[in-house]
Amino acid sequence: EVQLVQSGGGLVQAGGSLRLSCEASGFTFDDYTIGWFRRAPGKEPEGVSCIRNTDGSTYYADFVKGRFTISSDNAKNTVFLQLNSLKPEDTAVYYCAAVSGSQQSVVRVVKEFLYDYWGLGTQVIVSS
Repeated sequence: EVQLVQSGGGLVQAGGSLRLSCEASGFTFDDYTIGWFRRAPGKEPEGVSCIRNTDGSTYYADFVKGRFTISSDNAKNTVFLQLNSLKPEDTAVYYCAAVSGSQQSVVRVVKEFLYDYWGLGTQVIVSS
């Protein structure tokens, strides 16, 4: 059974930091691309970032470049999203997601939500 168990998130003031974790099980982690997307109340989902575990390639949406960092610990089957310099507009439920295939385009994965599985989401609230 595929599982993506998320942790982290919470309430932080603008300018602060948080780290989200996504522990995966039920599939061969190294063969997957793992990413994050978010959904704010009343808004459409937004692709945030992803990392292709076969070679470590990453992609970031423009609105998080330079502030968020995605990383993967293949030994622990866990992907992290470090959120720095948070803004109130980053407030959303963040979802971890995974897609199979070692040749996935990291750009397409983020922009087109090419995911097979996703977690339950974790809330991030940034106060002004």
